Amino acid sequence: MPPALLVGVLMVVQFVLTSNNKLGTTGKKTGTWLEEFIAPYYNLIDSGYDVSIATPAGGEAPIDPVSEQQIYETELYARFVNDELLKNRLRNTIELKYISDSSISALVYPGGHGPLWDLKSDPHSIALITKMLNSNKPVATICHAGCVLLDVVNDDDSPFVSGKHLTAFSDSEEAEVEMLDIVPYLVESELKKLGAKYSKGDNWSNYTQVDGNLITGQNPASAIALAEKLKENLKASSGA
Repeated sequence: MPPALLVGVLMVVQFVLTSNNKLGTTGKKTGTWLEEFIAPYYNLIDSGYDVSIATPAGGEAPIDPVSEQQIYETELYARFVNDELLKNRLRNTIELKYISDSSISALVYPGGHGPLWDLKSDPHSIALITKMLNSNKPVATICHAGCVLLDVVNDDDSPFVSGKHLTAFSDSEEAEVEMLDIVPYLVESELKKLGAKYSKGDNWSNYTQVDGNLITGQNPASAIALAEKLKENLKASSGA
């Protein structure tokens, strides 16, 4: 399939993954939740989009080991296991500070617990999100990665999420996985404190929200739907 084009320019979707592999002080490993990355990744590349992968620290992007177990017997996981190109890209991600908004068409932040510790307040992430939104380019977050929006502000320093219709991993889902006493904050609660018009579906169900160029998904089950909505946005912006 030929690469997707935006007015004659190759569409590049920039994925930003966490560099954090430590689950707080538990001694357990964390990272990106694999399904939230590879489901939209393959959806996009199969549709002809070019994809780039960055992390705050560059180099290897840690994957939450539990997330591999969750999809171990699926065709999606089998494709990943046999994809040496993608695994090499995950070992050699671009350092986030080198990503320019002018060279990409969209931003996607997969979740997992890892982003809670490093991406929320990362200055390069905040600056990139701000520039993308100011350039009317889409920003998409999945699950816990809704945290990357918490420190983004408008020109008047008001919270960007205030008044925005969005979703993210719910407090009830966090309770169900028994992480309330481990995570540094609850994404749903923090978004609401800032005035976001947060909504959610049933626990673990596919639920997405679109507010202008902001596209958000609640959990892993929402990853494919989020990719589809992102493609709709990109096609609309190109007049296709």
